[in-house]
Amino acid sequence: MALANAPSSSLRPVSREDVFPPALPSLAPETSVRPVLRPAKVTAGAKAPVKAPAAETAAATAATASTARAAVAPARDAEPIVAARRKGAADAGIGKVCKDRKLQGAEVGSVPGKLSGCGIRKGAIKLYSVSGVALSTPAVMECDTAKALKKWVDGGMDKAVGRYGGGVVKIRVAAGYSCRTRNSRKGAKISEHGKGRAIDISAFELKNGNRISVLNDWGGGKKGRILKKMHKSACGPFGTVLGPNADKYHKDHFHFDIAKYGNGPYCR
Repeated sequence: MALANAPSSSLRPVSREDVFPPALPSLAPETSVRPVLRPAKVTAGAKAPVKAPAAETAAATAATASTARAAVAPARDAEPIVAARRKGAADAGIGKVCKDRKLQGAEVGSVPGKLSGCGIRKGAIKLYSVSGVALSTPAVMECDTAKALKKWVDGGMDKAVGRYGGGVVKIRVAAGYSCRTRNSRKGAKISEHGKGRAIDISAFELKNGNRISVLNDWGGGKKGRILKKMHKSACGPFGTVLGPNADKYHKDHFHFDIAKYGNGPYCR
């Protein structure tokens, strides 16, 4: 019978980590991942969160980093849509006109007239807003007309309205460029509208939702007094200023144009 070659004294067991570190599996991810936030500090009396295995933590970290990158970068499917929107805005050409940032619109160039004496030879614009106040309908006109309108909006309209209703946010346009005779009468001279030198205004919309109407509010109450001030302040920036007191053709709107007269502006 063979004898066992046992040690003379028993050996104390040791930790596997101290004896076989190469045998431990590697838990490092194959690719580098971004660092993640440290877990929230555990307050007294609260249970500490259970630590997930390192492999699961690495996978979650990689997924979080991938999600974050996707959130920052736009989806490829969305790129054509964004490009189309940008292209549409560029095609519209809306921006500063007449070399004045307070005049927002689009350049038109020349406007041919159907009648003799009508049309704008060059420099026509389609105006969308003046000093931040929108026009209900974009109006075609010359730059000199747009500049006169801005001068009146800043120095006349705004002062007349003051803080009433929060101020004007939109001007209701009754007419801009229109190839026709004065008051559309047969045989009359070509209107200043037919030259891009006039604009008709019927009402003013306020920030609080109310409206000041030339037809409904002229000559009565607070709104009527505001309209009177508007009408008076336009005499100067414009060569012709007509309102409800002028004739039956202007009972529902203001007519402003930049015609020049030897005796000064004509206001009625």
